[in-house]
Amino acid sequence: MKHSPEWVRISMAAAIELGLKPGKIHGCHCGCINLLQNYPEGCYANCSYCGLARHRPGSAEENTFIRVAWPLFPTDQVAEKIGEQEVTRRHLGGIGRVCIAQVHTPNANDDLVDMTERVRKAAPEVPISALVSANLLNEDWLASIEGAGADIIGIGLDAASEETFRDTRGRGVRGPHTWEKHWDIARRARQRFGAWKVNFHVVVGLGESDAELVDLFYSLVDEEIRAYIFSFNPEPGTTMEDVARAPLQRLRRVQLVKHLIEKRELQRDAIEFDADDGIVHIHAPDEFVQQTIDSGTPFMTDGCPNRAGEVACNRPYGSYRPGEEYRDYPFQPAASDLADVRRQLNSAP
Repeated sequence: MKHSPEWVRISMAAAIELGLKPGKIHGCHCGCINLLQNYPEGCYANCSYCGLARHRPGSAEENTFIRVAWPLFPTDQVAEKIGEQEVTRRHLGGIGRVCIAQVHTPNANDDLVDMTERVRKAAPEVPISALVSANLLNEDWLASIEGAGADIIGIGLDAASEETFRDTRGRGVRGPHTWEKHWDIARRARQRFGAWKVNFHVVVGLGESDAELVDLFYSLVDEEIRAYIFSFNPEPGTTMEDVARAPLQRLRRVQLVKHLIEKRELQRDAIEFDADDGIVHIHAPDEFVQQTIDSGTPFMTDGCPNRAGEVACNRPYGSYRPGEEYRDYPFQPAASDLADVRRQLNSAP
């Protein structure tokens, strides 16, 4: 049986980047080697939107995750490739980052520590993030993960509000996850790893309102915890397979407001919402807003950094399929891309 810690799944973009699969990524390199634990029995959780949910048809090894294929390789082979790329890319700063993601299973903690140690042994200086399943953890496990070599903890909160969390990840779908435990582990990790060394993944389009997203962004800034947003992309065979994605207009407005909150200290009362709690206007000097849009940064993929402090986790094709409009840009948007962004920001909902 091909299961972790001896085997690991790797995103297709990362597999191409390491030379494990043929192909080319348009416009950029894959800055982060995203790895995912693998168990034939699959995940014990049952999140309504997730390709790994226990009630999704098909075998765990064949299912996609965030609509992306994750081919399976021996962990030591992947670690060796990471080590080789660290050497050959030394003049470019090496591999940007490695992220090892847990699946919610009984052995996931031991295996995460084991897999982190394997990567650290093969690549002593590569930055490593651990994307954890909060309900499996406690302070001792956080210490073990840190000791194995991880410097950042990521947590898939996904849902922006407690109600949406319950309906998509918790009791509403007979899942093991709880809102309270996710916040508890995030705060404990924040104390251990330090300011801005912990992040929540947040998915736009699970049923939350823009106002709930905004409230979450402000709360996380206060706690010195990062928020990395993803765009919901329905997975075939999941409970939410027929739910439409957030319109691009909505996503762009959320991306813009998030950036202004985090980087430009936009005040809460500057954001105007409609009757459905959707963002409709930003009350700020036009030059202030336009300069931010012109930078393109709000609309780029945000994720864990490389050694230079730049975004490593650019996740090509993580929120969209090849040939679709970019949901987030894995590269610096060009003038033509920014023209698309402006059109999307101002389009009819």
